[in-house]
Amino acid sequence: MTKSKTDFGFKQIDSDKKQQLVKGVFDSVAKNYDLMNDLMSFGLHRIWKKFLLLDNPLRGNEKILDLAGGSGDLSILFKEKNKNVQIIHSDINEEMLKEGKKKIIDRGLLIPSVTINAENIPFSNNYFDIVTISFGLRNMTHKNKVLNEIYRCLKPGGKIVILEFSKVHSSIKKVYDFFSFNIIPKIGQIVANDSNSYQYLAESIRMHPEQEKLLKMLEDEKFENCSYKNLTGGIVAIHSGYKI
Repeated sequence: MTKSKTDFGFKQIDSDKKQQLVKGVFDSVAKNYDLMNDLMSFGLHRIWKKFLLLDNPLRGNEKILDLAGGSGDLSILFKEKNKNVQIIHSDINEEMLKEGKKKIIDRGLLIPSVTINAENIPFSNNYFDIVTISFGLRNMTHKNKVLNEIYRCLKPGGKIVILEFSKVHSSIKKVYDFFSFNIIPKIGQIVANDSNSYQYLAESIRMHPEQEKLLKMLEDEKFENCSYKNLTGGIVAIHSGYKI
């Protein structure tokens, strides 16, 4: 029986191996994750996350699941905006989860951090008002399965919000590609003594479904009123959809 294949950066690998390989990448980058994000995006990742928050006003009693929450930025932003939201900070990677928990504690916030595989979310149907994924979907092996799981555990009227790198405008593509493949791995080598992980991260962005394709994936999983917004020339996009 032929094994199913998936991408790991520009390589094609057996699907059942991707999760462990991605784990190796994030085990390696966890301690320098925030610093590298600042260097690679010139601090723009902070603005993108704040824009996501502004684009999703809160009543204050929402149940929110922050999938692939990594170092905790989005969970912290939601909780600091409204202390009454019930947010769960989650990630499949223990090292990233630890880094996020440190920041949450340093901010004096009470946010549970839970190890969750997004392909098998351990919550009942119709539970959450909002589920977010920030810069994590592209690293997941079976994206359709993840979207299906999110749909299942959202309440009717609930919203999925995905912040992810996407297809840039043609006017900045050459500069963006040069920076991604020539500068970022070198920064990774200097700062984190790891160029290979950052080479993978650059490649994974190019393999992620572009704006219209991801929009269609959301619609195929029964989400309605789906849309996206490009930020910074399409370097990132925010996709959203509702469970009606």
